[in-house]
Amino acid sequence: MGTEDSTTPRRSYSFRNQLTLWFGGLSLLALLSGGLYVGHIATQEIASSGGESLYISARSASDLLATNLREREQEIDLLRQSPLFMQGDLSSDTVRQALDARKTAHNEYAWIGVTDTQGLITQATDGVLVGETVTQRPWFQAALSGSFVGDVHEAVLLAKRLPNTRPEQPLRFIDFAAPILDGQGRLRGVLGAHAHWSWVTDTVESVVTGRTALRRAEVLIADKAGHILYPYRYAGALQLPAQASATQQYASLRWGDGQDYLTAMVLVESPGGADLGWRVVLRQPAQVAQAPAKALRNQLLLLGLITAALCALVAHRLASRVSRPLELLAGAARAIERREGTPRYPQGGHAAEIDQLNQSFQSMTQSLLQREQQLSQLNASLEDLVAERTQALHRANLELESLAARDALTGLYNRRRLDDTLQQLFQRSLRTGHRFALMVIDADHFKRVNDTFGHPAGDAVLQQLAHLIAGNVRVTDFVARYGGEEFVVLLPEPQDEQDAGLVAEKLRAAISAHDFGAAGPITVSVGLSSSHPADASPSDIVARADSALYQAKQQGRNRTVTLQKATNTDTA
Repeated sequence: MGTEDSTTPRRSYSFRNQLTLWFGGLSLLALLSGGLYVGHIATQEIASSGGESLYISARSASDLLATNLREREQEIDLLRQSPLFMQGDLSSDTVRQALDARKTAHNEYAWIGVTDTQGLITQATDGVLVGETVTQRPWFQAALSGSFVGDVHEAVLLAKRLPNTRPEQPLRFIDFAAPILDGQGRLRGVLGAHAHWSWVTDTVESVVTGRTALRRAEVLIADKAGHILYPYRYAGALQLPAQASATQQYASLRWGDGQDYLTAMVLVESPGGADLGWRVVLRQPAQVAQAPAKALRNQLLLLGLITAALCALVAHRLASRVSRPLELLAGAARAIERREGTPRYPQGGHAAEIDQLNQSFQSMTQSLLQREQQLSQLNASLEDLVAERTQALHRANLELESLAARDALTGLYNRRRLDDTLQQLFQRSLRTGHRFALMVIDADHFKRVNDTFGHPAGDAVLQQLAHLIAGNVRVTDFVARYGGEEFVVLLPEPQDEQDAGLVAEKLRAAISAHDFGAAGPITVSVGLSSSHPADASPSDIVARADSALYQAKQQGRNRTVTLQKATNTDTA
């Protein structure tokens, strides 16, 4: 047998093709590697930004809802402590007028009523359910021993007597209730309220609506068992995924409909001792959440392929120019080997070709550097975009924080901020013995303004009152809207009781002398009290100020009454 393998010439590729393949392949590898790395970093940042946006929105909605629930609970608690309920006839028209006024001022209430100790409704807003018994209702039974906040439910009896503005779903309510006690702590009855469930859902939706970063995001509210409470179309048909956890800011989860969603969930802090277990959930289809990252990755891949193709074309042309003199030399070598006549050599091109080759390499290197610079600029623009989104989220958080601490109508601090500041002053008083003063200011006959000139005129008067109060106190004093036409001023550093009274009289006189335009003269009554070492809680000081305000009203209004615990005397 012969040795054919040893004599058969091996197939070889031209220098031009090899150089083209090597340069094109290396360029493609380098550009794709760099592009994939940059794309991976950028897509991670975009995906993280989307998840954080969902979580921040869910957290904001949860905090706002918890604040509103706590304020409604405190409102019911303060109402049942008023002298009218502690001392008056619970079936009187005055009680009904007070309940109607409260419902009118806060449209989230569907019904507010008062019962006796046996569960018989003695008075209610618009007279609804008066004479009915609620002995078996959970809110009445629970409120006999303390404040109560109940889970969402349907109220068949009440629903028949109230209009339903959303016929696609039944009327649903949440309950607030508290016992009514007399001055000796004896039970007189129960104050209960039903708030619209739509108030809860509108509160949550208001945080998310209009945010472009949350495209096609869906807001849900779930109970502690994972059942969906809102939207109503999912009630009984959809449940939270088993792997959903409130300890994780966001995650991609598969839901019961078989679709993957980027999901953020935040537990709503229940007011008082309630155990509602509600969770605010924001979910966004995974395809929508990942769309910006996928688009960016595809663009980077396409850019890398185009750049690699251009580099391969440049390499081919360079190889052609370099290989020409080498081909001539190879032809000359073959001619000499075969003795085919005089070989033809490249004419004076050896050094020039080497220089040209060097210049070509420099040109290609410069081209690669330009492509790298373009990728760096693209990466920098992506980082700027991420930074811009982060700043936008930060500004949105600051706006939400301001909304949570300020009253929307007057721009003064709201009830939540007042409670925090009052607690701080009380704790400081316990530590240092430094006393502070609190005054409650109430516009006299304010209902007349609303009834005569309308609520817009009433709102304008409240804004003027807020401006006058804020402009006639010291820099260190704290001014808040207490609710309705009531305002509270905290004086952290009064020199003495007389100093606080001078500030109160200054305020009262300034308001009495102010021109309120078409609304006519407006006066205020002021209840003033100072902290005392015997106070057990901030509510003691507030209660004294409320009592002083009540006395000011009883004594003819447009006056200041000071209630001093130490001497148990009143000063008008």
